[in-house]
Amino acid sequence: MSNDWHESTRAVHAGTRRSQYGEVSESIFMTQGFVYNSAEQAEARFESIGEDEFIYARYGNPTVAMFEDRIAALEGTEDAFATASGMAAVNGALMSLLKAGDHVVSARALFGSCLYIAEEILPRFGVEVTFVDGSDLTQWEAAIRPDTRAVFFESLSNPALELVDVAAVAELAHAQGAVVVCDNVFATPVYSKAVEQGVDLVVYSATKHIDGQGRALGGVILGSRELIRKTVEPYMKHTGGSMSPFTAWIMLKGLETMRLRVREQAATALKLARALEGHENLSRVIYPGLPSHPQHDLATRQMGAGGTMLAIEVKGGKEGAYRFLNACQIGIISNNLGDAKTILTPPAFTTHQRLPQDQKDALGITPGLVRISIGLEDADDLLGDFLQALSR
Repeated sequence: MSNDWHESTRAVHAGTRRSQYGEVSESIFMTQGFVYNSAEQAEARFESIGEDEFIYARYGNPTVAMFEDRIAALEGTEDAFATASGMAAVNGALMSLLKAGDHVVSARALFGSCLYIAEEILPRFGVEVTFVDGSDLTQWEAAIRPDTRAVFFESLSNPALELVDVAAVAELAHAQGAVVVCDNVFATPVYSKAVEQGVDLVVYSATKHIDGQGRALGGVILGSRELIRKTVEPYMKHTGGSMSPFTAWIMLKGLETMRLRVREQAATALKLARALEGHENLSRVIYPGLPSHPQHDLATRQMGAGGTMLAIEVKGGKEGAYRFLNACQIGIISNNLGDAKTILTPPAFTTHQRLPQDQKDALGITPGLVRISIGLEDADDLLGDFLQALSR
């Protein structure tokens, strides 16, 4: 791969491995194991795996390696490890780094399953976790200690779209020798500048924008070759969280069109946010691309765009939100995001329903809040659908 290639070219060609048949589309190597020409070769392979050699699909596979190389080329990292799901990536990134007695500082605004890992699983294994308001740098500074092993946050939080100042938090963490782990799903690989902002391990749910068409679960952890191969890989390959070859092929196909899809979705999201802001049946429209967003300047600097997600607070609380949701004809009610189809979610009663009420209040997850993942439908059709639903 040429270092001069732009991202759109890398998304199509980076990491390609062709067999002797010279296929155009990447091959799916649907095998769990690999054959050796001799007993001596088997022994040598187990002693030291070469750059393009494989032992067992849980350790690595040619199709999976293509996906890892390609997403690493897009993200600007040295390496990547593909996982069975986004949560396998979050769990793997944290558990591979940490041991009993370690200290972690985490933003409190997390997806429910991420919060479960930070609140329940890590403490169960003797890891101390301190939670902070991710948007408040003074809280990060006060919480990060000389014995802090890692900091963890969503760069753009789910569902209230609150930003963490990635570069500033990374500087504070690195000053104490801590590893920076960032769940970057809402920012997407298209608008990510995580590595240049100081993130050590970038985590994605590939289920979202990378696949982008609701077909498969997957995840990926990206970082330096040292961290990926000496810290992440040993944990992942021995605990079974690896991505399947067929899933990797789906993700490779998704990467080819990801930039086109995400940029179109972000443009539609901005158009809808502008049109809906100030509507008489909405208490607020939350979108980082709007000047009214309290962190608009940070979003512009950190991502360069507002992203594909927006949230609206419908007047009338739960009843008003449900009336709106049930009246929509184009947007579907589901709990995924980053799809070709527009997806509507009431977080207070679905993805974040198990949060205590005081935490929901602190995170702005109100009964009337609706998270909207913008799809690839016509922007005017979506706007018309939302307006007729709001009229109810």
